[in-house]
Amino acid sequence: MFAISWRAAPFWGLILALSSGPASAQDPRIVTLDDALELSGVAEQADTPVTNPRLVGPRAETDAAAALVDQARLSPNPEVSFEVENVAGSGAFSGLESTEYTLSVGQRLELGGKRSARVGAAQAQADLASLRADLTAVELGRLVRERYLLAVAAAARVELARDVVARNEELARIAGVLVEVGREPPLRALRADAALAEARAHLVEAEAESLAARTALASLWAASEAPLVPADFPNIVPPPSLMSQATESLTYQVARAESTAAAAEIERQRSLRIPDPTVSAGVRRFEESGDNAFLVGVSIPLPFRDRNQGNIAAAEARLRAANAREAVALADYEQSVAAARARYLGAEARVETLSQTSLPQAEEALRLVRIGYRNGRFPLIEVLAAAEARDTIREALIAAREERGQAAAELIGLAAQ
Repeated sequence: MFAISWRAAPFWGLILALSSGPASAQDPRIVTLDDALELSGVAEQADTPVTNPRLVGPRAETDAAAALVDQARLSPNPEVSFEVENVAGSGAFSGLESTEYTLSVGQRLELGGKRSARVGAAQAQADLASLRADLTAVELGRLVRERYLLAVAAAARVELARDVVARNEELARIAGVLVEVGREPPLRALRADAALAEARAHLVEAEAESLAARTALASLWAASEAPLVPADFPNIVPPPSLMSQATESLTYQVARAESTAAAAEIERQRSLRIPDPTVSAGVRRFEESGDNAFLVGVSIPLPFRDRNQGNIAAAEARLRAANAREAVALADYEQSVAAARARYLGAEARVETLSQTSLPQAEEALRLVRIGYRNGRFPLIEVLAAAEARDTIREALIAAREERGQAAAELIGLAAQ
């Protein structure tokens, strides 16, 4: 049996502080990941008005594209013309006695399938706008998850920095006591004070980074204040398999819709090659004789020079570009899935190793060093080194959990259909 002297008692207070976990009480102002998704407007909820400007704009574009479809279905308006001839001339044509009045109505007739091609092109653009709005919501959801994870990681680093400050404050105090009683040289106290100053500076830096991360998260739903987030990472589970869903992914569907819209635009431009005749009918009034006569007319543009060939060539080039982007989107999707899956599995393996093996070993090493220090076998510097090693593993675990969550968020975004 051995007794613990009064000089070692403060250090055992440090041991209790190092072994204790964070407070379990949770602030009701803390925002969870589900709360963040709901605040940003991307949570799956029915009959929820959209107020986030990041979503309002794309959805307004969808409404505009739908309105253009209705506009495309309309036929050309008829034209009314009124002419007065032989008025205010000279001789027999002076005054209004020889005046002729002509009132006619004309209607342009669309030929070559212009209306159907126009409607098809407008509908393709409306479908594309709708898919882009959906993709915007998916990308916003991924951005919310990514920034939320950044904020949680920053909060965890603040918690770690506070633990380091508390540890170094106690070590600095203990070192001062040990120097006074002659168990440690004065250099130990100077080293402990320097470590404490560095820890406090790191805490200020971590708190600033945490505020920046929370502010960036709040900007996703235009909040005026940075929300509070917990220091515990949310459980984000990626879909089991994505390679078979390449052609069903929303990213690829947008690229495919761009090709469809480009093809529809070619048909619309080709329909414009055929000129539209204008048929008119009216009545003419001869003021001199008091007679009336009907008239019928047809006017047809002559496409000698302008056959819309430039617009057709441009539309065909845009289709080739859209087809190329479609192929690139498919290849990029498969590469993105493979890369994100590899990052997720690698981070998950690191989390497993750090949490199940490395951190318990570091905790055990710190415990043994404390016992040795208590029995006079190790100096204070060994306790400090063991505690720093344990904190380094805690930082690595935070980074691994953050990386795993980011990869899972990317996989969820890629799986959107």
